[in-house]
Amino acid sequence: MTAGNNGASTPEDDDPFGYLYADGQASGATPPGGGYGYPGRGSSYQQVRTVGERQYGQQGAGGAGAGAGVGAGQQVPQQNAHYAAPETLPGGQSTRRQPLPGDDRGGRDDRGGRGPNTKGLLIGAIAVVAAVVVGIGAAMLSNGDEDPGPGSNQAGSGSSAGADGGQGEQPKDEPAKDEEKVELPKEDAKALTLAGGTSTASDVQGARSGTYVQGFNTPGASATWTFHGIPKNGKYTLHVQYGVPGKDQSTTLTINGKQQDRKLNMGNFAKAEEGDWEKGWTNTWANILLTKGTNTIKISCETGDQCEANLDQVSLSKGWK
Repeated sequence: MTAGNNGASTPEDDDPFGYLYADGQASGATPPGGGYGYPGRGSSYQQVRTVGERQYGQQGAGGAGAGAGVGAGQQVPQQNAHYAAPETLPGGQSTRRQPLPGDDRGGRDDRGGRGPNTKGLLIGAIAVVAAVVVGIGAAMLSNGDEDPGPGSNQAGSGSSAGADGGQGEQPKDEPAKDEEKVELPKEDAKALTLAGGTSTASDVQGARSGTYVQGFNTPGASATWTFHGIPKNGKYTLHVQYGVPGKDQSTTLTINGKQQDRKLNMGNFAKAEEGDWEKGWTNTWANILLTKGTNTIKISCETGDQCEANLDQVSLSKGWK
């Protein structure tokens, strides 16, 4: 066959499989007699059909092997194919899903059928969680309300057990004796050791003790205070109650035999008029260092001091002002 027109020819000369199509059959193409698309050649596939002629769901007149008896070129009447589900055929079994045990929906699925009972499973899970929470809460309450019996090793609030298994909180040591609150010495001036012309008197009204020490206006006059009961070495404050006649005064202070650099300021802090002894009662203080036990303080009038004053009371307090 060439590209030109060689004259009339049968469809199978152009397309050896033309007999398989409807337009080929309309042009007169017929299947070959000897085999599967090749005339004269034997084949085990004896039944050749045109496209669209295959039957589904039906058997030939002679049973399952009827098609094998149809000769080449013979056409079998076309029948309607069956595409229905197996359960729609006579004798077919249903493929409907069977419900599982415990499926209260009867096996219905989410597409209108019957599926697993997810609602029941969810309710059951919630119930289990709720029971666990209630049990934990009850256990915590019972532990908190329990009263530990004798010999219990339970530590107090805010403490924890130590690594060795003993109690986490140990009893605190008793405060040291010298750290206890101790009342420091206090004395009326009339009980002090007087020297250098000092003496007691009670003429001027307003003294706290009623009886005071006078005569400090002479150099060498003094009042010495010896006391006990200082709990430890350290800083203390000396308080002095005194009276002046409306004028500032100052005296010398000696602690345990050591004269202090600073004078004891006995100013007219009451702002009394000059000469008014009754309005001149006031107080002053000095920071000093004391030792544990017994100490001695001397208030004296030394050369250069202004000592016109009456001495009423002396006392101590802890620390410095």
